[in-house]
Amino acid sequence: MTDQQASCLLEMRGITKYFPGVKALDNVDIELDRGEILAVIGENGAGKSTLMNILGGIYHPDTGKIFLDEQEVAIDSVHRATQLGIAFVHQELNLSDNLDVAANVFLGREPRQTEFLRLIDRKKIYHETEKILKRIEMDCSPRTLVRDLTIGAQQMVEIAKALSINARILIMDEPTSSLSRNEAEQLFKVMKELRLQGVGIIYISHRLGEVKEVADRVTVLRDGKVSGRLKREEIVYDNMIRLMVGRDIEKFYHHEHEASTTPVFEVRDFLVPGQPNKPINFTIHAGEILVVAGLVGAGRTELAHALFGIDEPLGGAVFLDGKPITIKNPWDAIRAGIGLVPEDRKLHGLIVEMAVELNTTLAGLDRYQTMKMIQFDQVRSITHEMVQKLNIRLRNINQVVESLSGGNQQKVVLAKWLSLHPRVLLMDEPTRGIDVIAKEEIYRLMEQLASQGVAILVISSEMQEVIGIADRIIVMHDGEVSGELQHKEQFTEEAVVSLATGGK
Repeated sequence: MTDQQASCLLEMRGITKYFPGVKALDNVDIELDRGEILAVIGENGAGKSTLMNILGGIYHPDTGKIFLDEQEVAIDSVHRATQLGIAFVHQELNLSDNLDVAANVFLGREPRQTEFLRLIDRKKIYHETEKILKRIEMDCSPRTLVRDLTIGAQQMVEIAKALSINARILIMDEPTSSLSRNEAEQLFKVMKELRLQGVGIIYISHRLGEVKEVADRVTVLRDGKVSGRLKREEIVYDNMIRLMVGRDIEKFYHHEHEASTTPVFEVRDFLVPGQPNKPINFTIHAGEILVVAGLVGAGRTELAHALFGIDEPLGGAVFLDGKPITIKNPWDAIRAGIGLVPEDRKLHGLIVEMAVELNTTLAGLDRYQTMKMIQFDQVRSITHEMVQKLNIRLRNINQVVESLSGGNQQKVVLAKWLSLHPRVLLMDEPTRGIDVIAKEEIYRLMEQLASQGVAILVISSEMQEVIGIADRIIVMHDGEVSGELQHKEQFTEEAVVSLATGGK
């Protein structure tokens, strides 16, 4: 960065915020320079969102001051934040998919042809949008309907919308949570270009590998306070974890179980829909964690869906405890003792508008009925047991799932299957979008299940997780198994990437 770019753009000093019964922020200081990417990290509840909502004009601090270009400012509304050049790209996209890109970029701020007629100047909207799209190297027509774009491209439209207000500060909250690796790489490229143009970026993410890749500095929050700051050369995984949890994690991934040699789940010449000439073979033993690695599009999720009966396989056989089983639909899988933790918990794993107790027992309601009548005493008892066992943090079991944190929502998905005592558990990206503490709790839960003899198949795109939790790794490329790593000394990033890209 140049000296001009490195000058201070933003200072938040002594920011404190109370909610009823909670001190969400306690005397927090952060600084952001021009042309800098500052990562703000911490577990769920650490205060990240509250701090950014104050900067974005959604909340007002109880005490503290905000300075832009060394001048104190009052940000009392979202409109005021926008006037000051502060733009917020939220994790949940805020776009109208029935409108085109240009209409979304200027929605609510459409330029007019004349003051008298007040007609929208569409020519100017398309022209200005095209300039912004070129600025972020987005190969897309401003007339394209948003619903026809990929999630990654829609994320870029959100950034274009932010830049249309001449944003000087861009707040990005978990921007890669729904992106493929290629889409994330394009986003990082755009962020680095914006940094060169003098834009200050505040980047919030649970993906510590991405933080290491893009951040110039890191500020860590814990329990509403700044627990530490890291310079570029200090941004390594162990340092971030230590500041987030307040202790050294000697063994973040737990390996106290021992996989047996007894086969539990066998897949022979299994043909996934869309891959008629690529038979898949593997075995999972009792108490074993088998990780399926590979790049996005390798066919891992499609494999899990076919094994669980969501999609019908084209051929092959599946054996459970040595006996062949036929799975035509998810009910067949559930009755056989197979559970699936899906990649998208909100879309496929939960009914988020429903209560925790109903989500927890939904897959096994036939077990909690007498003469077709649901036994709600039994439902409540099972739910309380799962809440305690999984340490699900909630007010009560009637709380709707969508009001829980991401980590606790994921625990409810797990509770649904653990209440049925599965023999086989398929887990597709089980720690995506959750904080580091919830991750460790889920790793401990996997360890407990493995020690009880459950056969676990985990699909993961997070390299440290792949290497950290696996007893054995199979790698997929282009719809088929490209290789297997059987021993811990073989578990390296280079080996996994080589197989994932079609190498040996």
